[in-house]
Amino acid sequence: MRTLQRVVAACFAVVAVGCGTESSELDAPSLRTQVAEVVSPNGRNLNGRNLNGRNLNNGELGGMLVSVAYSGALSASGKQLTNVRLQGSAFVGLDGANPVVGMGFNGARFVGKLGDGTTLPLRVDGITQGSGGDNDLWSYQVSYQGSDGSWRSVCQDSNGAAVSAIAVAGRWNYLQGVAGGGEKIEDTTAFTFACEGAAIAKCMHFGYKPWATASNGQSLAGHHQACTRMVRADFCGNGDSHTTDGQWVNLYDGVGVQADTESWSVEAEWNEAGARCFTSETRAHVPVTCSGFNPIPDCGSTSHFQSGTRLISESPYGVSGL
Repeated sequence: MRTLQRVVAACFAVVAVGCGTESSELDAPSLRTQVAEVVSPNGRNLNGRNLNGRNLNNGELGGMLVSVAYSGALSASGKQLTNVRLQGSAFVGLDGANPVVGMGFNGARFVGKLGDGTTLPLRVDGITQGSGGDNDLWSYQVSYQGSDGSWRSVCQDSNGAAVSAIAVAGRWNYLQGVAGGGEKIEDTTAFTFACEGAAIAKCMHFGYKPWATASNGQSLAGHHQACTRMVRADFCGNGDSHTTDGQWVNLYDGVGVQADTESWSVEAEWNEAGARCFTSETRAHVPVTCSGFNPIPDCGSTSHFQSGTRLISESPYGVSGL
């Protein structure tokens, strides 16, 4: 067994939010399509139930932060920003005729949309660029304005401490147990502040950055979405998680991002829609039944990477000492 290089936190009691950068600080490769590197952590990893953080189910917020609009963005000085968009996970836009990039979005204001359809003022309070294989991952500290006028962190850990987020284009359906639950929605008008520790951000740290390409030129967008299903053990592809936080899972792919490092039992094959097949050796530890499910045969065959499987997961369930 290869030593795990880096363990990502397994507790997903967080939410979503973001920030910016100066043009001189944004290397050209970090703003364009990337060739994915084999990044740590590689091999066994901790799973979790949350797709993107803690639900904001209190009276003040009225639901979960489900997306953030590009339009209506303001600079720290209150000027309207136009043509705001993401290049990778870094913001770019215009202040009049002047380009604004990266750290230039520090202090920027955005408008978030909650699950009940209401909106929420958001503010970027800090921005950090990643390093090494994650130098294209920009982290944002984001806060929302409460009814008393004060600003509080949107992404929090289980102890209530502020947690950063990664900005990623598009939005997700956070419903569970229904058709479309857990699905990514390609929406050019909105983005997601993916809280660190939850599935959307975790899968980017695994190397599946949806704006990047693998060494063979294949887009990693499908692998990222398949990973969000895998991390949450969303076997049925309806948004339902069939695991508990903190269980081990080994994942690997056919494009050279994650390699198989364990001799564990095959659990499932995954694509964007959920599991293509799964065995009795799952993190659910109980039988899983999916309505209308038609599994592919020979589950776990690496030849299936050529026919639509994005990832294969393995579980240590039943392995001595785990």
